[in-house]
Amino acid sequence: MGPGKRILIVGGVAGGASCAARARRLSETSEIVLFDKGPFVSFANCGLPYHIGEVIKKEESLLVATPGLFKKRFKVDVRLNSEVISIDRAKSEIQVKELASGRVYSEKYDALVLSPGAAPVKPPITGADLPGIFTLRSIPDTREIKQCLAAGSKSALIVGGGFIGLEMAENLLKLGLSVTIVEAMPQVLPALDPEMVSPAHDELRRRGVSLRLADSVVGFDPMPEGGLRARLTSGEEVRADIVILSVGVRPDTKLARDAGLEIGELGGIRVDDRMVTSDPRIWAVGDAVEVRDFITGRWTLVPLAGPANRQGRIAADVIHGRDRRFRGVQATAVCGFFDLTIASTGPSEKTLKRLGLWREDYDKIYLHPVHHAGYYPGAKTIILKLIFSKNDGRIIGCQATGEAGVEKRVDVISVTVQNNGTVFDLEEAELCYAPQFGSAKDPVNLAGMIAANVVRGDAQLAQWEDVDSTGALVVDVREPSEFEKGHLEKAVNIPLGELRARLDELPRDCEIWAYCRSGQRSYYAVRLLSQYGFDVKNITGGFLTHLLRKDVK
Repeated sequence: MGPGKRILIVGGVAGGASCAARARRLSETSEIVLFDKGPFVSFANCGLPYHIGEVIKKEESLLVATPGLFKKRFKVDVRLNSEVISIDRAKSEIQVKELASGRVYSEKYDALVLSPGAAPVKPPITGADLPGIFTLRSIPDTREIKQCLAAGSKSALIVGGGFIGLEMAENLLKLGLSVTIVEAMPQVLPALDPEMVSPAHDELRRRGVSLRLADSVVGFDPMPEGGLRARLTSGEEVRADIVILSVGVRPDTKLARDAGLEIGELGGIRVDDRMVTSDPRIWAVGDAVEVRDFITGRWTLVPLAGPANRQGRIAADVIHGRDRRFRGVQATAVCGFFDLTIASTGPSEKTLKRLGLWREDYDKIYLHPVHHAGYYPGAKTIILKLIFSKNDGRIIGCQATGEAGVEKRVDVISVTVQNNGTVFDLEEAELCYAPQFGSAKDPVNLAGMIAANVVRGDAQLAQWEDVDSTGALVVDVREPSEFEKGHLEKAVNIPLGELRARLDELPRDCEIWAYCRSGQRSYYAVRLLSQYGFDVKNITGGFLTHLLRKDVK
């Protein structure tokens, strides 16, 4: 074994802990010291809402590793309650403050890895520091929240409808509290497209959660009888015994800024694809760094545990002379609450539009398959949206919502995206099939087939947002009984089975747009009519997709 390096790691959760363990596996002679200003190392912060909700009963279950385990298994010196307060880049040393004693000391490094994570955003709202108002990011946070709940809290206000907000809503409701969510955007899960989270609104309301969308808290006041009052921009008030602020996180970059390291425009530590900062002896990983979006090539912040772990491994490899590169992020994520699961990978349609990247060569499809064979009991519908390039079929991203099988399909599509895959790859993907697990044509295959038909020119698509403005004849090819239960006012009903016999009722001097329940029968209609010379398009996703758009502003 050759001489090792002295590696200091600041921050001991996902990225820092992974880096420490990987570094030891690569070198038995390196000296590895990990510092964390908190009382825990390598804990599962994604599990915090479920510990509050008593799904995870024991706090120790959240501890992925302890200082003792790191010492025994990896010969890593873990120093808790130790805050790294400054970096002297010229001397290659850090200054550490022991929080218990106040003692400050220095440590030399050959390689320094910053993994400080991100801090919860505490909005500048009057009264936001009042007792009973919490953020959730650490085990001590859960202790304070559980103590407040144990004191007899009956009602909760959650400010922010992101992942943590929805998970907390589920867990607090299960504990018997009444729950209100206030979200400044017109939808929960703001990163996703609005029509894809419409089922989330339905599910939350069905469970008894009060949703205040497109509204914000402007101030908190203590109530004489106890509890808090939140004043909203709408003029309304919400009273609650406990408030959870869940409006996002901000990269913790103070240490890096003070050391003069480059900070990106989004406020994260700027690194290259080897996780190296602007100082060649300092690496940075995890929620505090800006990285490239794999699809758009733009700098982005993605505070997710998966990328943080991979970045920690790559930093350890590069420190030990290996040529490893981080390929970028797709923001692949999943959120489950009550009976609903929502997952996504890649940029949403509205993100592409916001970045000015939604061009004529992109298209989208919707489909509503079941998660396993329909003839096997318990089949649940998956709502799936796929965004792809019309030019070559490259997959841009997808979003999916449903009660079962959602994350499995998004995972498959995510891997395909990482390999620059196309809709033709989805079309040909060979996936597991037994009736209780999937279908011979899996939802992933169906998404590929539908999109491939578009790229090949076998089907022309129309979108629901264009229906009101089109001069095309809109034809509903469902059965009359379906038509009577709900349809577009401008639609003409000609069932698919009658279409051949009623061709003379259709115009040849204007477009025809067809729809059915989910898009399958209208695709058959498009193929039929196109062969008779009609100019025809399929409104993607059928009437079910139209119903999803009720929340779209």
